[in-house]
Amino acid sequence: MAREAPERRTAPGEPVAPQLQGWISLPVRVLVQRMLYRLRQPLLRRGLFETRTDGGGPSALKGLAVEPWPGSFSRGATLLAGEFNFAGQTIRNPEPLWAPEGASEAFLEELHGFAWLNDLVALPGEEGRRLARRLVERWVEDNGAWAPLTWRPDVLGERLASWLSLQSLIFDEPGGPALPEPYLRALRRQTDYLAGVLPAGLTGSALMVAIKGLILGELALSHQLEAREEAPRGRELLERELPAQVLPDGSHIERSPTAHLRVLRHLIDLRSAYASVGEPWPEALDGAIARMAPVLRLYQHGDGGLALFNDSNEEDLDSVNAVLARTGTVGPAAGEAPQIGFQRLEAGRTVVVVDAGVPPPPGYDGRAHAGTLSFEFSVGPERMIVNCGAYARTPEWQIAQRTTAAHSTLVVEDTNSSTVLISAGKPQGLLRRPKAVTCRRDEADGSLWLETSHDGYLVNYAVIHRRRLYLAAGGEDFRGEDQLIAGPHGTRRPLGFAVRFHLHPDVQATMAQDGRTTLLRLPGRSGWRLRATAGTMSLEESVYMGRRGAVRRTQQIVISHTMPQSAPGEGAVVKWALARETRRR
Repeated sequence: MAREAPERRTAPGEPVAPQLQGWISLPVRVLVQRMLYRLRQPLLRRGLFETRTDGGGPSALKGLAVEPWPGSFSRGATLLAGEFNFAGQTIRNPEPLWAPEGASEAFLEELHGFAWLNDLVALPGEEGRRLARRLVERWVEDNGAWAPLTWRPDVLGERLASWLSLQSLIFDEPGGPALPEPYLRALRRQTDYLAGVLPAGLTGSALMVAIKGLILGELALSHQLEAREEAPRGRELLERELPAQVLPDGSHIERSPTAHLRVLRHLIDLRSAYASVGEPWPEALDGAIARMAPVLRLYQHGDGGLALFNDSNEEDLDSVNAVLARTGTVGPAAGEAPQIGFQRLEAGRTVVVVDAGVPPPPGYDGRAHAGTLSFEFSVGPERMIVNCGAYARTPEWQIAQRTTAAHSTLVVEDTNSSTVLISAGKPQGLLRRPKAVTCRRDEADGSLWLETSHDGYLVNYAVIHRRRLYLAAGGEDFRGEDQLIAGPHGTRRPLGFAVRFHLHPDVQATMAQDGRTTLLRLPGRSGWRLRATAGTMSLEESVYMGRRGAVRRTQQIVISHTMPQSAPGEGAVVKWALARETRRR
């Protein structure tokens, strides 16, 4: 059950016309593409877009042998029972089927994307496959007319890729009929549509899934394209986007573990699709896959799930493992991704993942949170200190989860270190972000140090946040120092700040009587103690949105302190230490 979304925290000096400011900040190429796509929508609504492929019947369609990803038996069984659960919202026997009353936009995006077909075909027997076929045919029957969401290129690309990847499982039955002609027409029409409108102002992972759908469609229809001497548009777009999105260190430009996982999965599917029809894939594809694998491992906690940064969830463990297995790579996690600033500290059974980089650039910041210098901490398979995660059901939650206060980091005056752009009531990226984020990493004898800083509060409060972290070789001694330092002109007044440590719901927390210590108990019964040298420590309510579509109550440790009016270079510091309790005999 969804909890009430926290109140949005903003910073002074936010623009009066944020949507206009957001558009102006976009790269010119992306801005022009978005404007052109909007201008074309009246024509698209009337069905006036170029088609490149004509009829040709079933013989003109190549079958693609793309290996299915693991589906969820439980989710498939739920769908079979008429219960549709997408984006944290459950609707039983939806009516009308493709636009049920009360459905959120996030629910409709998942519904029309058809990625859930994997769950239906995962069911034993034929019931799941038959329902999958009926729903695909029903969509074709009901959705011939253009509509903004159902024909949005990223949603359409997901749908086209899902249909074509699972086509043999859905439609091939012993002695069964050939592919239905309405289905074939729908494939041709949607492929032509993507070829005509992309990139449509999309960027990042949204553009990549649209390109994937287009490429799979063009590979399936390649006989018709060759007959008309049409060049495949999807390959051209992929070759352009690969170096733009997958950076030399293997990180994805959006800085989101979930987006990283999805893009890597898309690239693996594309390689498989090219191989299945005997066509060479772009040379850069293998290199991108190989580089992305160690960075995906960087994002993993001891439980195998992903860290919760920038609109991410833990993700399904089987899916993460399957993606890593299909990269064809072996090896340890990357210790750092220097081009996006993420760091991984690992010692003993302890893993710490730290966001020590500049937020993604305009145009790629749709998932970005104001969580600079936040970290997550786990011991073996047990998560202890976390960020709040992501919950897509309502815009209010989407906004709240992006605040600095929803992360395990320092917050000045209850405001954000980056200004989140709110347009039409929804988060659309960042208006203001730290310009300078520094990180120095040192290692010696198995111990690790990070010295980081950011200037996200410099404009509004004239201070720099510096965070130092130390993890001892055994992994049972983790220390931090959070410091606010006055900028070159000093500060004009005292500033309140809080260092927040959000706890996983399975962690039991008890405040000690000294007011500066909290005792923490993990499910495996190991005990830890968090101590602070300054400020006032308290336990407050929090929420955990690590599992997709779920909100759980939890707690956070908050160290509240005040920085006095300070001269340049002066400020306030809070030192803290998290150590495992030794058992007394």
